[in-house]
Amino acid sequence: MPLPRAFYARPTLVVAPDLLGKVLVHRTSSGVTSGIIVEVEAYVGESDPACHAAPGPTKRNAPMYGPPGHAYVYLNYGVHPLVNVVTEPEASPAAILIRALEPLDGIPLMRRRRTRSRTSRHKKRVTRIADHALCRGPGNVTHALGITLKDTGIDLLGDKLFIEDRGHRIDDISWSPRIGISVGTERHWRCYAEGHGAVSGKRM
Repeated sequence: MPLPRAFYARPTLVVAPDLLGKVLVHRTSSGVTSGIIVEVEAYVGESDPACHAAPGPTKRNAPMYGPPGHAYVYLNYGVHPLVNVVTEPEASPAAILIRALEPLDGIPLMRRRRTRSRTSRHKKRVTRIADHALCRGPGNVTHALGITLKDTGIDLLGDKLFIEDRGHRIDDISWSPRIGISVGTERHWRCYAEGHGAVSGKRM
C-alpha cells in the first residue's frame, strides 16, 4: 500500500531520513521492479541555490510547487532522468532525490535495462552488473526501474509508481553534503544508510 499523502506533507529534512528503508515500486508492462531506498538528497525552496525552484516557477519544476506526494522527474545533463518525491505543502517547492536503492523485485529486468543502457552508451558488451550496483546512483535508479520523463507529476498514491513501507529498518543513518553540485555545498542534506554497498558517492 502506498505511503499516505501526510507522509510527504512534512518538512523535507524530516521526510528524507524517514524514506530510508521504504520501498520504491514501479509497475510497467514489462514487469514490476522495486528497491529499498538507501540514499536520498533534499532540495528545499527558492532560497536553496541548488534546488530547481531557486529561479522561481518554471514549466520544468512545476511539480515541485504542486501537492506533496507526487513525482518530479527531470533530465540530468541531457542524459539521465532522475526521480524525486515532492514534499511539503502545495506552493512550498521542495523535493527529495532518490539516489540509491537496494534491489528487491524484478532484478533480472533491472539487469536487462541497465545492460541495454550501458551497451548503447559504450557501443560494446559490458561486464555483468552486480546486484548491489544495479541501483547505485540516481541515473541507475531510473534506468533500472524504467522511470522516464513521462512519469513526472505522477501521483505516488497510485498503483504505478509509489513508495510503500514493508517493515525494513535502517538504524545507522549518516548525513553529508550533497553530491555533484557547485552551490549549496555547505548544507548537509544528503542522508544514507551507513556502510550499505548500494550507496553511491563518498561515505563521510
